[in-house]
Amino acid sequence: MLGDTQATPGHFARTAGRAWLREALQQSRSRTLALFAAFEKRLAASNLTIPMSPQVNPPLWELGHVGWFQDWWVARNVERGAGVRCNPDRARSASRLPGADALYDSSNVPHDSRWSLPLPSPAETKAYLAAGLADTLALLDTAAETDADLYFFRLVLLHEDMHGEAVAYMAQALGIPDPRDAALPGPPLAAVTGTLWIPGRPWVLGRKADAPGFAFDNEQGMAPVIVETFEIDASPLTWARYLPFLEQGAAVPRYLRKQDGAWQRLAFGSWIPLQPDAAVCHITLPEALAWCRWAGRRLPTEAEWELAEHTSSTFTWGSVWEWTASAFAPYPGFEPHPYRDYSEPWFYTRQVLKGASAMTHPRIAHPKYRNFFTPDRNDIPAGFRTVAQ
Repeated sequence: MLGDTQATPGHFARTAGRAWLREALQQSRSRTLALFAAFEKRLAASNLTIPMSPQVNPPLWELGHVGWFQDWWVARNVERGAGVRCNPDRARSASRLPGADALYDSSNVPHDSRWSLPLPSPAETKAYLAAGLADTLALLDTAAETDADLYFFRLVLLHEDMHGEAVAYMAQALGIPDPRDAALPGPPLAAVTGTLWIPGRPWVLGRKADAPGFAFDNEQGMAPVIVETFEIDASPLTWARYLPFLEQGAAVPRYLRKQDGAWQRLAFGSWIPLQPDAAVCHITLPEALAWCRWAGRRLPTEAEWELAEHTSSTFTWGSVWEWTASAFAPYPGFEPHPYRDYSEPWFYTRQVLKGASAMTHPRIAHPKYRNFFTPDRNDIPAGFRTVAQ
């Protein structure tokens, strides 16, 4: 990704008003339903049943949860106009779907139990989502054009976009044909080769709590740092640079194989030729660190990544999520937002990834966005770029 971040969907999702949000919410829901339709088509024989795995959710539960989350934080939330000052423990109005909280509240419904819940049928679930979206749009039309009044509308939009990406991960893991023609734009920009020399300077991670626009709670608080001058890859690492490491005996990553002397990758159930100039993808943090040791390089810190993105017009990102050397931790002054389980339970147990992937909706992509996963995850489209030692 190149260019002015003030003119990107990721910027508009955090700052735009009612009209833009109305269109985006409708588009996101259309994408959600199209993604689900791909699972319905492929899993019809198994009644949408998939094997239990800690990395995925049952598709029908996933669909219902997206609708529930929107309903919980918008239509049923009597304090929605308070924004981040909303009391999350305030009693909600009743759901139109009896027992919805016991089915879809991810904070209280254990992951493994989601395979045995008495979920509504696909048709009933879609009707639940349609009614919930109608409520959301009606309330949006009367909301004030302030950050507080629009906070939850922005939150539920980005939450649904996140789940759209998670569904794409799940399709890849299950070998379901790529469902993303439902709603994603073209491929990311071609990589820029070479390295960038970034002059050292003070940098501030995070932002003030009262800064305008939307932010996730883990992006708030401020951490001033002094970044020394460094040299960083202009783009995420490509397979052309990674394959010699494999040829010398390193462990082969998930979704990769060598067949008849040629490398292939598994893409949504089909083995296809590996493109040497494509970004390395589905790499764990230990695999990234192993390549760095082999090559005599290192991962960038979160601050180095942000400074390089801010400084250089040829710093490209958006093809893969990028592992950093930074543990996922709160910035000084962190305060949890009403959706308390978004960040706080995961501090110090996850690693920060920056950027975005080809599976990420552009509304999510923002240079301040902090993705976070456990180091062993290889189902996510994660790669890395490196810094000179």
